[in-house]
Amino acid sequence: MAIELVRECFKKWGRDEDVLEFNTSSATVELAAQALNVEPARIAKTLSFKSEDGAILVVAAGDAKIDNSKFKGQFGFKAKMLTPDEVHKFTGHAIGGVCPFGLKNRIPVYLDISLKRFQTVFPACGSSNSAIELTCQELEKYSMNEKWVDVCKSWGKGQ
Repeated sequence: MAIELVRECFKKWGRDEDVLEFNTSSATVELAAQALNVEPARIAKTLSFKSEDGAILVVAAGDAKIDNSKFKGQFGFKAKMLTPDEVHKFTGHAIGGVCPFGLKNRIPVYLDISLKRFQTVFPACGSSNSAIELTCQELEKYSMNEKWVDVCKSWGKGQ
């Protein structure tokens, strides 16, 4: 099970016991926010895109949307989401639990600056009912982030 791979990944930092599992689904930003009792923007959603080499992951705030022109400017290709089968093939995680940890294959991970406004964020942990609370610095370290990018829009409205 993917959550076990994620726990194994977190063992090297002594954080495997910090992985949270819920009795309800956390498969969407809204459901995760409800399960955690936090604002949806603090959910660190992992988006998976096709690339020339296979796939890339972009982790963004729950209230952010991909800006196609920023994405193409940053990566040099159009933002095209992976299919659910492709997501599982590349990451080893199913939709609803996709995260940048415990990946089946080495996939470039990028963190969007929309996350930086929070002290802590909550990415999924390989299942549709899991999460972990991390600082942006921890997320950067544990995800083996390539670099911070600015590829989103519509975040932080009214804050």
